[in-house]
Order: sequence, then structure tokens, then C-alpha cells
Amino acid sequence: NPHLEKMKEDILYHFALGTGTHDFPSLFGDVKFVCVGGSPSRMKAFIAYIAEELGLGSPGCDYPNICAGTDRYAMYKVGPILSVSHGMGIPSISIMLHELIKLLYHAKCSNITIIRIGTSGGIGLEPGSVVITRQSVDATFKPQFEQVVLGKTVVRSTNLDEQLAQELMQCSKEINQFNTVIGNTMCTLDFYEGQGRLDGAICLYNEEEKLQYLKEAYDSGVRNIEMESSVFAAMCNLSGVKGK
Repeated sequence: NPHLEKMKEDILYHFALGTGTHDFPSLFGDVKFVCVGGSPSRMKAFIAYIAEELGLGSPGCDYPNICAGTDRYAMYKVGPILSVSHGMGIPSISIMLHELIKLLYHAKCSNITIIRIGTSGGIGLEPGSVVITRQSVDATFKPQFEQVVLGKTVVRSTNLDEQLAQELMQCSKEINQFNTVIGNTMCTLDFYEGQGRLDGAICLYNEEEKLQYLKEAYDSGVRNIEMESSVFAAMCNLSGVKGK
């Protein structure tokens, strides 16, 4: 964004951080990996786990929330790893990613990998499986993200880094603890009707129609359903950040 260069101060409002009040290169300049997920508690648990796995923290060590000045998102850091919550759905993760990408830019970070981790609804997989996303698709199975900008519909690519997918698959084989597949992830705008559930407040289709839709999704290459991957992929692509 060329407009950022003209700003005296960039306030990352939803992180409670700003270039005028925080030294971004000092705080975040060593970041190489960012893991994002829905809930603050999950991302705090993740940073504690990864710190112990990498020998960067001691058992029972507390990790302060860097974004404690706001209740929108939570952020934790250990070594070169940043763990950030993004809430639920495309709007919430979109806001977070705008500010996260600016944070990495102001911190002068390079060669960043961002990975979204979280629960999703599997299609044709045993419970507990891990899906590594090849590309995000919309509810009509198209690999694209549509956004209205200044009254015009903009269509953006949602392909993700194939090399990173293969590297993660190799890691899974070495760990050998989870059934892991590479497939497409369907990103919906809603948890209930958008994902074909029968238990929402509104449902104008039957179980047979639901199962037919899920079969069509599976046949198109979809292996799981969630609500954030399309804008995640589009924004990673646009900003030149490797994402998965």
C-alpha cells in the first residue's frame, strides 16, 4: 500500500499497537513463522506447546498477550514464532491480516511463512484427520475470493504454496501420528446454511439435498469446510507472503 509511506504514524487499532508507540523492528524483527487460529485460548496454548517443543521456554512459563490493550485479538510470541487469534469468519480474519501484514512490514521482516491452524468440518475423512490446503474454493467450488471494493467486484486467486504443502506432508509422514491429506478447503460465509447443516434456525432443504451437495464438493476435490481460508489465501498472495 503506497499510502502507508505518507503516514506519520500507523496505528494498528485492533492490535492496540502503533508505530509511534512501539518499536516494531525490536519487538518483531526476528519473526519468521506466524501461526493464526480462531480463539485466543487456543493460540496461547499453541505458543506454550511450541515453546516447549523447540526448547524456547520452560514448563509452566506464562506468555503475555501482546495485544492486551484490546479484546479483539490476542497475540503471543516466542523466539521467531508469532501466534495470533483471528476470530471467526472472513471479516474477522481479514481485519486481523491487514494489521498483521502491516506489522511484519513495519518490523522489516523477511521470508515469512503464515500458517492457519484450526478445526474444520471434514468431508469423506475420518475424524481427527489433518487437511493441508492446496487451494481454497468458494461454496460453488471455484478457487477464488470475491470482494466488493469501491462498489466493484474484485476476484482474487486463492491458490496456496504447493511446495509448502509438500513439505508439511513430509513432516506429517515423519511424525506419523495423524491421517493427513492434501486437498481443497471450501470457505463458506456461514456455519449453518452455508455448510449444509440441518440444525440451524433456518433450513429450506432436506437431508438428501445436503448429502448430494457434499458429494459434489468431495468429487470436486474438497476435503474440509471452514470460514476463513479464501481471504487468507488471497491476502497472502497479494502481499507476497508464503501461506498455508
